[in-house]
Amino acid sequence: MRTGYVYMRGKLAGELTELSRKEYVFRYDDDYFKDTTQPSISLTLPKSRQEYKLEYLFPCFFNMLSEGNNRLVQARLLHIDEHDHFGILLAAAGSDVTGAITVKLNEDANIG
Repeated sequence: MRTGYVYMRGKLAGELTELSRKEYVFRYDDDYFKDTTQPSISLTLPKSRQEYKLEYLFPCFFNMLSEGNNRLVQARLLHIDEHDHFGILLAAAGSDVTGAITVKLNEDANIG
């Protein structure tokens, strides 16, 4: 099990957990969920529910990943399997992103 903290514009919004390569959970942080001034992190993850589960990496996070040759180079530099989407997300989405969302490694998690 691997977990990353999800931030929206620098504010903790929730946790993204990979239970297995076929089971992912996103859970809004309690304070973020209750704060009506804070937006959802994605249209596909509205704040109408606090927890979401999917059999694949949520599209809003998958779309943060590099593609093609950039993915190959990034995976090799990070020493991560190019098909390990969650591992690449945890390794790269804490700083090397465009947009309001960042994902930072939970210190107790294992990337690869």
